[in-house]
Amino acid sequence: MLILEFLVKRIAQGLLIVFITSLIIFTLLRVVPGDPVRLIVGGMAPPDVVEKVATKMGLRDPIIVQYGRYMHGLLQGDLGQSYLRPRSGMIATGGQYIDPTKSDMAPVTGLILERLPFTLQLGGMALLFALLMSFPVGIAGGLHQHRWQNALAFGMQSLFVSIPNFWLAIVLILFLSVKLKLLPALGYQGFSYVILPALVLAVEIAPFIIRTLTTSLGEVMQAPFIDEARVRGLSRRRIVYSHALRNAAVPLVNLLGIQLSTLIGGVLVIEYIFDYPGLGNLTVVSVVGRDFPVIQGIAITTSAVFVFINIIVDLVAYLIDPRVEI
Repeated sequence: MLILEFLVKRIAQGLLIVFITSLIIFTLLRVVPGDPVRLIVGGMAPPDVVEKVATKMGLRDPIIVQYGRYMHGLLQGDLGQSYLRPRSGMIATGGQYIDPTKSDMAPVTGLILERLPFTLQLGGMALLFALLMSFPVGIAGGLHQHRWQNALAFGMQSLFVSIPNFWLAIVLILFLSVKLKLLPALGYQGFSYVILPALVLAVEIAPFIIRTLTTSLGEVMQAPFIDEARVRGLSRRRIVYSHALRNAAVPLVNLLGIQLSTLIGGVLVIEYIFDYPGLGNLTVVSVVGRDFPVIQGIAITTSAVFVFINIIVDLVAYLIDPRVEI
């Protein structure tokens, strides 16, 4: 019953967050400089043609009217149609005018569903790599305070957090792809194309996981109930696996929720560098082309994913430690 109340409350909060996000993104896109119609019809088109197309697309209506029309479609599951991408998949460029009010433009929902699995695959692999890097180092650092394992954890997290992701991406492409020819770098033609961008993202989030593991596990190992477990004669292995790691897991789970949200934001730059066909790449292309419906659709989808992740994280933290308030 408690979990049901929690889900109802958090879903209601999540819907409010998604609504506010959509309103902010929708308004900002229409007040920032740059007319998407000028890009659609081409730079040489006369002003009367630009105005005629903009009026036909509804872009000269008041913002509140445009937003109401957009929300009406959204409530019916319609995120609109792209201004630039026809259903054929080709992108219209300046001077190559394709009427975006016609039904042959690609639906935003289809574009997002086409790219989302690539981004989720990349994010999942990045998280897996980050956990594989962080767990041995972080656990050893937490269990051996003031020894070389703790110094190694501190040095590793300091090094990783100091490396800019775009610089690391370029270095890995030049070294592993161009020089050694071990891994493919650009585009996507199979699973091997995920490894390099996932490594870059893993290095970006691993320092925070190492830090949290080292600190929380070190504090738990100093707690009175650990001393009581030693007095009761429990082995060190059982103390660590049955008591210390479980109590240290709650802050780690909360951190992973934040890092997953950060990861989705970091994917944007990395996907563009590696020409990876995910939501980040689609976002950059859409922002450059002022493709409002696609940008709005991605923002709403991303905020919904954030809400879903936070709900799952809170539930997992509660299942690990029922003392956690939800």
